[in-house]
Amino acid sequence: MNYFLAKNKDVKPCKGKLKGYTISVKDNICTKGLETTAGSQILKGYKPVFDATVIEKIKASGGDILAKANMDEFGFGSFNINTHKVPQNPLDKSRVTGGSSGGSAAAVKDLDNHISIAESTGGSIANPASFCGVVGYTPTYGLVSRYGLIDYANSLDKIGIVSRKVRECKMMMNIIQGQDFKDSTSIKHEEDYEKKSLEVKGMTLGVPKEYLEASKEVKEAFEKTISQLKSKGVKIKSVSLKKNANYSIPTYYLIAMSEASTNLAKYSGLRYGVEGNTNLKYNDYFKQVRTEYFGDEAKRRIVLGTYARMAGFREQYYDKALRVRTLLIDEYKEVFKEVDAIIHPTMPMVAPRFEEVKNLDPLAIYQMDLLTVGANLGGFPHISIPMKKEGLPAGIMITGNHLEDFKVLSIGEHIEN
Repeated sequence: MNYFLAKNKDVKPCKGKLKGYTISVKDNICTKGLETTAGSQILKGYKPVFDATVIEKIKASGGDILAKANMDEFGFGSFNINTHKVPQNPLDKSRVTGGSSGGSAAAVKDLDNHISIAESTGGSIANPASFCGVVGYTPTYGLVSRYGLIDYANSLDKIGIVSRKVRECKMMMNIIQGQDFKDSTSIKHEEDYEKKSLEVKGMTLGVPKEYLEASKEVKEAFEKTISQLKSKGVKIKSVSLKKNANYSIPTYYLIAMSEASTNLAKYSGLRYGVEGNTNLKYNDYFKQVRTEYFGDEAKRRIVLGTYARMAGFREQYYDKALRVRTLLIDEYKEVFKEVDAIIHPTMPMVAPRFEEVKNLDPLAIYQMDLLTVGANLGGFPHISIPMKKEGLPAGIMITGNHLEDFKVLSIGEHIEN
């Protein structure tokens, strides 16, 4: 099924609170001695000499890493097709897993007692969780150290968890959370997620009226879930995220591509990964390596991101996008004054077939992220929970205010049960 890009031949059985589980980690998180490529051929053969902080914490808790989960190259994609080994949805091999953490979601769905450490930039955990019918949790930005993460966009990347049950997210979050002096963006804030839970009866959940454009089957499943929540004493309120609906996609892609083009500049075939023809002249060498080993989507984002941040255009595009992001965060904050959390479908459709994705142009693919990019732009905690429906799965996404992860997990667990 191509869930994994590299397997650990010397994996040890997990002990302690992780006993009985197997663990995979998205291929853009460094694992000592185990090939880590971020889904890109340009890093083929790279074996880190250190573990990311989250891996250190898992090993200290008795866990070990079974394999590196497949992903879109450097996280660039919504369907996990931008990789040299495209994974298939375990529920229907003719359909995509979702991206960019498609390998994580597919493995969790197909393997018993499996948890995967994933990463989200614009929805890369929630999206595949929805398509594969599993739980995908993305914490508040800064709660989990990013040290050892091969970055896509520094101000957006967040390490999270994919599992079968919310309680497994809680258990793993207790292990991997915490401030890290090696990551200046990490924050000092810890909770005991396994013990802490909230009663959702009496809570008010906001449904953004702009976020309800979905396929008939997804919309029906969402409305059924809302009715069940009402019957359990949860209040539902219509809210508006009009600014996010109109501007989150262009804002996200301008920021993400600009930061990505900067981060990708270091891949030259000299320090790590593949090597080119060293007899070539300096610039010719870089051109040969990057032309041959970067995929089409990586090249597209390098070009667009470099343009958006170059002299004469930075103020017009990148800097303006940063200011708009602040306005979009403020809109969420205003809504959170009225509701405990925001709830809507995770993705507007079930997992599409590979041939359907091939017919989409890049802009149409970018538009698929509308329901997930707002929460990621703002660094808000969110979780995707499978809705009960016939046929292929679809997720319902719960987004909370900063540092209210326990509330998001409690609501998710209530829906799950």
